[in-house]
Amino acid sequence: MNAAHAATQPATTPSSLRPTSKYDLYASEILARLQSKNHRTKQYAEYEQGLLSNSRFVALNGTVHHYHDSHPTAPPDMPTVILIHGWDCWWMWWHKVIGFLSEKGIRSIAYDLKGHGWSDDDAKRDYSLNSLSQELHLLVEHLGLARYHLASFSLGSFVALDYATRRSDEIETITFFNFGYFPNNPTLSKIIPKAIPFLFDKVVRKLTWWPALYAYARLTLARNPATKEDIFVGMNSIRFVTGEAIRQTAEQLAKMEVTENLPNQVAMLNTPILFVAGKGDQVVSWKNTKKLFEHARRGRFELIKKCGHLITLELPKRTAELIADQMSQK
Repeated sequence: MNAAHAATQPATTPSSLRPTSKYDLYASEILARLQSKNHRTKQYAEYEQGLLSNSRFVALNGTVHHYHDSHPTAPPDMPTVILIHGWDCWWMWWHKVIGFLSEKGIRSIAYDLKGHGWSDDDAKRDYSLNSLSQELHLLVEHLGLARYHLASFSLGSFVALDYATRRSDEIETITFFNFGYFPNNPTLSKIIPKAIPFLFDKVVRKLTWWPALYAYARLTLARNPATKEDIFVGMNSIRFVTGEAIRQTAEQLAKMEVTENLPNQVAMLNTPILFVAGKGDQVVSWKNTKKLFEHARRGRFELIKKCGHLITLELPKRTAELIADQMSQK
């Protein structure tokens, strides 16, 4: 076992482990929406309540984490993929993808990184890439998975790649969405850790009226129409994430040693890797995704012509198809 992993606290799941306060708050809001006279509002609340039945909680390295298990009583031989969300996101960015994967007989584990979604904030205020990778390992141990697949989006791909370099013998395939080579320099390395938290706190968090957030998303992030409910998924991800997690991840991912090491990490792996890029992605250029793909020993590259940075909500069925197809490549 890697020394860094050996030093972590074990995963704990006492039967009395309570859901987090963020989960309780959201569950109470669903109950309120179930009383709505608006048919669409009530119908979506019923759908969300159904999702809650597969929510689970586990203490990983001292922090209570939430994860959604699409098939909690799955047989050992059921193919399983762990879904890792992106920066300032949460597990619900995968909720439509989960349904399509289930139709294909695939079990999915979509978890909230600490400080995100329904997972607690870290009392030690440690949102380092190393700690996020450690907690993924503890989640895998808790689930008792021997072999499994990974699919990740944006920031989640940093976690998946870091983890894969440590546990490649367990991982059957990897799918990276909207992730690629990050051109960096000493100036950017200093600017990004300040600019991103500022943009998040002073601009994104201020967009509390859903039409305004929708307009922002269509201009900067998405190339496909979104439903009102999709916008609420984005608004709630912003609402639940802690500013400290945003600040620390921006600081770490802007480090020269991190960005410059991405090609080396990819080249280390003998695991089949699929790189998926949106041609309209203004956050991670498809050309930079292709540039990183070229370092993979067993890589494939897929360019989605009409797609921005938010593929899991823009094209959930296509997302599930790409994951399922990659899982067959083992």
